[in-house]
Amino acid sequence: MVEIREAITKKDMKKFIMFPFDLYKNDKNWVPPLIFDEWNTFSRKKNPAFAHCEAAYLLAYKDGKVAGRIAAIINHKANERWSDNRTRFGWISFIDDKEVSKALLDAAQAWGDKKGMKGIHGPLGFSDLDPEGMLVEGFENKPAITSAYNFPYFPVHMEKHGFKKSVDWIQLKFNASQPVPEKVYRINNLISQKYNLKTVIPAKKKEVLPYVPKFFKTLNAAFKNLYGFTELSEKQIKYYTDAYFGFARPELLCFILDEKEDVVGFGIIFPSLSDAFKKAKGRLFPFGFIHILKALKNYDTVDLYFNGVHPDWQNKGIHSLYYTAMNEACINLGVKYAISTGQLENNINAVRIWDNYEKEPYLRTRCYIKD
Repeated sequence: MVEIREAITKKDMKKFIMFPFDLYKNDKNWVPPLIFDEWNTFSRKKNPAFAHCEAAYLLAYKDGKVAGRIAAIINHKANERWSDNRTRFGWISFIDDKEVSKALLDAAQAWGDKKGMKGIHGPLGFSDLDPEGMLVEGFENKPAITSAYNFPYFPVHMEKHGFKKSVDWIQLKFNASQPVPEKVYRINNLISQKYNLKTVIPAKKKEVLPYVPKFFKTLNAAFKNLYGFTELSEKQIKYYTDAYFGFARPELLCFILDEKEDVVGFGIIFPSLSDAFKKAKGRLFPFGFIHILKALKNYDTVDLYFNGVHPDWQNKGIHSLYYTAMNEACINLGVKYAISTGQLENNINAVRIWDNYEKEPYLRTRCYIKD
């Protein structure tokens, strides 16, 4: 018999946050999130997404023990943008028991149904910058700190319960030291001259911040038609600026500027922190932050977090400018491998950008849907 309880008290929320730490404790590839960040994400007071979202955090109990968790979310802004009326579910994890997984999914959908929703899809977060998708391929690989991860039995449960594929995100692994073809340099020079564009890689952290608001403005425009995306508010931009750019490495950031100094394209890379997060075991203190600081200075693998071009500048080859700049940065820094962020498999323009690069499949995650 499975019992579903909503996590309301601080004690309940601690169980909600810590359940994956017990579920994956013996798994070599799982990368634990920072517990501090999890509290902020789920906090109705600290996460600015709650200006247009509401959520319920649900725990499944079996034989008196926590056996699973799920976040049920209604993103009113996304539903309005996409003329949709579905509940989202996210941060789902459960033991290998189909009774438990079914109870969680049914409870999340029932919560949304009571609020006028019809149907459910996920895993999705409050925004596109939260983990999204369920891992369906690449279980042998270590994910980035922003990537989804789960056991292979998860998608088996989803299909058993009548969920279908809605869309997949794919991630690729690259040889980061492969040279830039001379032909690409010639083309880039022509593009830069024709459109009077400038490629900027900041030298110091203080040089980064002036570009960040312009970067997010372009990100909002570039991603607006991607699956489930909702424009980030000013408060969300401030929230994610603090979350991401506080530990950014200037030499791994690239901004393409037009004549007005507006950001029209961008490539944002971060050192891989997966091993550091594993060593930290989800805690910054007393010693977790030391592992993270070391990983930010000494690394041979990087994660390609964000890349995009403003819609007004797409189909002009501008992506080649920041990919070349990122490629050169990796070569100069002695980086061996690069892992791309999740890209929608049906976003052909984004996926085909990598056609000229040596690469291999790394991870595939899936959004499931049930009406």
